[in-house]
Amino acid sequence: MTKSLHIPNSSAAWFLTTFLLLNASSYAQTQSRRTLLISIADRKLAVVENGAVTKIYPIAVGKNSTPSPEGSFLIVDRITDPTYYHANVVVPPGPHNPLGTRWMGLSEKGYGIHGTNVPKSIGKAASHGCIRMARPDLEEVFSQTRVGDTVLILGERDDLTAEVFGTSDAVVALETASAAGVVHHPSGQ
Repeated sequence: MTKSLHIPNSSAAWFLTTFLLLNASSYAQTQSRRTLLISIADRKLAVVENGAVTKIYPIAVGKNSTPSPEGSFLIVDRITDPTYYHANVVVPPGPHNPLGTRWMGLSEKGYGIHGTNVPKSIGKAASHGCIRMARPDLEEVFSQTRVGDTVLILGERDDLTAEVFGTSDAVVALETASAAGVVHHPSGQ
């Protein structure tokens, strides 16, 4: 059964309609548009907020035999301290869990962005197709994302990945700096 709202006079109806429209517009303006842009070739993830890159993180991607999916996906779930299930193996939350401390499931069933119990895999093609992140990076990205955010995974370098992640020389320099423990802040901070 559907309930309807009855407003007895037209001025009250006008006021309510105007109020709802103004607040809906205000609400929409405060909602950010967030995309996680992933370059498989660069092995990097960029958080893009309202068209601006806010931070770039190193990641691990799928190995040749189990590649990461390419395309546009949505985050469909977010789980803190996930349990790992794969081929009759169940690993509860904890230091041996291959998903780490967070899971962001994608609209491509079985794929997600998660942590790892093998930190040395970051920067490599090493996963079963999911995107792996170092724990502090993952927990930071997890705190910023919501169900419904877009994840764009690109397999080949193109103009967009070059603009976001830099030219190949810049990528090599960034990887060297990351390996040395230098944090890259695109905003210069």
